[in-house]
Amino acid sequence: MTVLTFAEPWSLVNRLQKDIDRLFGAPQTTATESGAWLPPVDIHEEESQFVLSVDLPGVDPKAVEITSDKGVLTIRGQREDTRREAREGYRRVERINGEFQRRFSLPESADVQSIQAKSSNGVLEVTIPKLAQVQPHRITVQAA
Repeated sequence: MTVLTFAEPWSLVNRLQKDIDRLFGAPQTTATESGAWLPPVDIHEEESQFVLSVDLPGVDPKAVEITSDKGVLTIRGQREDTRREAREGYRRVERINGEFQRRFSLPESADVQSIQAKSSNGVLEVTIPKLAQVQPHRITVQAA
């Protein structure tokens, strides 16, 4: 399975800007301030299926949308901010809230009609069965 990441057109420029800022000692922005959140994903292939394990702690499974269109699997959703509006008492905030989206290109052998997903303990597991492979048929030549 090929992992395909669709990035914003300016993502490389933004990364370069962050590196330059870090080099010259500019104050760091947290991921919460930048609004960037990409949940980590493990992908492994088994004999009959592909399995994606997506870490989504604190995300309600009802807030996750999974679609398959034109050979691209898209997982999107949102983690709500459970903090109170008043930030009194917070010394540091590192937990990222907001929307996320991950996209993966699917191989031709993926059975997109049979994709299943389940969520348990903050881990979303997406199972993509493989289509049965058509084996080449050998034709014998008979003497006339």
